[in-house]
Amino acid sequence: MGIKKMLMKKMMERQLKNAPAGQRDMLMAMLDKNPDLFMKIAEETQKRVKAGENQMAAMMAVSKKYEAELKALAHGLQK
Repeated sequence: MGIKKMLMKKMMERQLKNAPAGQRDMLMAMLDKNPDLFMKIAEETQKRVKAGENQMAAMMAVSKKYEAELKALAHGLQK
């Protein structure tokens, strides 16, 4: 496992500690399947936050940008 992937996984685990187990498991499986997508989302969110945008608003905007990829990834895991 690469260092970036390991760090991303640890960060996700911390962020999702209070999420329902099923949702947490699904997101962790999505991260395992396509870590590069989550890295892009994290980097773009971080850029927006550094530019002064609220973290939640930045995350929502970036997630919406990648909504199709996220849905396809989630759908692929449900099969």
